[in-house]
Amino acid sequence: MALDLFSIRAAHERIRPHIHRTPVLTSARLDAACGGSLVFKCENLQKVGAFKARGAANAVFALSDAAARRGVATHSSGNHAAAIARAAKLRGIPAYIVMPANSSKVKIRAVEGYGGRIELCEPTQAAREAACARIIAATGATLIHPFENELVMAGQGTAAIELLEDEPGLDLILCPVGGGGLLSGTAMAAKSIRPQIKVIAVEPAGASDAAQSFRAGHLVPLATTNTIADGLRTNVGAPNFAVIRQYVDDIVTVEEASIIAAMRTIWETMKIVIEPSAAVPYAAILEGKVDVTSKRVGIIVTGGNVDLDALPWVKKS
Repeated sequence: MALDLFSIRAAHERIRPHIHRTPVLTSARLDAACGGSLVFKCENLQKVGAFKARGAANAVFALSDAAARRGVATHSSGNHAAAIARAAKLRGIPAYIVMPANSSKVKIRAVEGYGGRIELCEPTQAAREAACARIIAATGATLIHPFENELVMAGQGTAAIELLEDEPGLDLILCPVGGGGLLSGTAMAAKSIRPQIKVIAVEPAGASDAAQSFRAGHLVPLATTNTIADGLRTNVGAPNFAVIRQYVDDIVTVEEASIIAAMRTIWETMKIVIEPSAAVPYAAILEGKVDVTSKRVGIIVTGGNVDLDALPWVKKS
């Protein structure tokens, strides 16, 4: 399957019964602070609390009946894991989920709540992939990669379709980037619908492989990453990067203090719960990394799954 506007629209039709059409929110206070007009696509209010519900539902419900019976498998630190477990439960098939042992407790509980069969592993990409391969060999389950999967990418792109239906005059979309599933789907959808729109990705400076790769013109994987934005610690995928190089205008990085400040500002101002990864695009505005003056800017608010016992602005006793 090729990733294009047709496949993203097909994904939208497939997943429509299984997802929320999330609201677009605005804030006069935040607009006044930055000099632009910001619209927030609130995927923190999505099923499973994150945009990942879109790609997971598309990939699971696109399976043939024969393949579906053998179940699905994936590796994920949280939101994709919960999304796959939920989609599999809706389809009535098993979900085998490999999660790093340092995954947040709230995300592990979410996967368990949807009936996912969890195997914990060391927090490295190699360990995740090895555990997943063992499960697939034993069960015949279909791997649904968190981002290197065009059905997943197409599903994630449906958020941008909805955003541009609700706000057709946007000048710019800001989107966080980790593995690149959301960014590739968003950029493909946005540029296909509105060719003059700019798409700028934002990632933590402590996990800056996508920005480094974008500058170099080839993948620059990082052996280790360090950021509070746990959903963005993954290196960008090869098929995702191919789309990103073609359709994304720029990738900028932000510091940890700015991510925390952005997260707290949105909690306090907009009265919505967002996780650190979702605060990364607004952090770029706080740092002045993206000029939004007099522009209409769409921001993908990716998720709201937060460990309330470990909020980053609460001092540990």
